[in-house]
Amino acid sequence: MGIQFATDEWIKALRDELNNSPGYKNAASKWEGDFYFVITAGDAIPEDIYLYMDLWHGECRDAFKVDDPATKSPEFKLHAPVKTWRGVMEKKIDPIKGIVTKQLKLEGPMMKVMKAPKAAIELVEACTRLDTDWP
Repeated sequence: MGIQFATDEWIKALRDELNNSPGYKNAASKWEGDFYFVITAGDAIPEDIYLYMDLWHGECRDAFKVDDPATKSPEFKLHAPVKTWRGVMEKKIDPIKGIVTKQLKLEGPMMKVMKAPKAAIELVEACTRLDTDWP
């Protein structure tokens, strides 16, 4: 039995996976920025879900599910429906290409994200190592 996607338990498991990943640590060694990963309402998701991650120099300093989006003001917000998130995490959608093609909606400085494709790929790799139950 896996961990239900888009829960506090899931995002904390991803934090732990990132912090134990030499590949992520190396690829994101110069990255500074926090995110809301937003799972948009639709399908089995009745309302938007916000997952917060504070990513700093190859480490995830904090990660949790947010009840009130006003809790944090992250540099980036990345929005997509659960179907798209699943496609990213199953490596059917490249995260950078997903942003460029607007499958994933990015709020924040796009050039900063475009300069860190290896960090994005390693983050997805960490997601693939989680035993995820999808809604």
